[in-house]
Amino acid sequence: MNPAAKSRTYKMILVALFAALIAVGAFIRVPVPLVPFTMQTFFVVLAGMLLGKKLGGASALVYLAVGLIGIPVFTQGGGIGYVLKPSFGYLIGFVVGAYVTGAIVRKAENPSFWRLLFAAFAGLLAVYTLGTTYFYFLSNYYLGNQVSVWTAVLYCFLVFVPGDLAKSIVAALIAKRMIPVLKKNNLS
Repeated sequence: MNPAAKSRTYKMILVALFAALIAVGAFIRVPVPLVPFTMQTFFVVLAGMLLGKKLGGASALVYLAVGLIGIPVFTQGGGIGYVLKPSFGYLIGFVVGAYVTGAIVRKAENPSFWRLLFAAFAGLLAVYTLGTTYFYFLSNYYLGNQVSVWTAVLYCFLVFVPGDLAKSIVAALIAKRMIPVLKKNNLS
């Protein structure tokens, strides 16, 4: 196998691996009102950190596509009808969040822990902005469940901040150790 084909194969494997990890993260959850707390965001930001913006975003996009075709990888199942669930905005946000995280990380050749942590926060902000906005509009204008902006922000964003701080620190620590290994093996 020539080196270019081998590199493409490794990259496809990494994208598939992170798509699978995001799916597994959906089932590691803590129930909270309105939207469950899961480990998906941990794997989303880690994908962006380790794979970069394009491949990290691609891994979240693969996860999204797999769920939309009907494979039950989302927290409450799968299928095209999932777009009418209030939490669907988070799934769209996963693609954007991984991309944003990867874009920030890759601006530095050897990103510091603080750059990695900032990238995780920026990626999560993208996820939660899209998730909260989608939840608010779908709830109020499609489902007819009147939800105030404050309620949406509280239950779709603020309740997750403490856990996401911890997940972001762990992801940054892992990425700080893994990025040099991936670069050494030309996998990043």
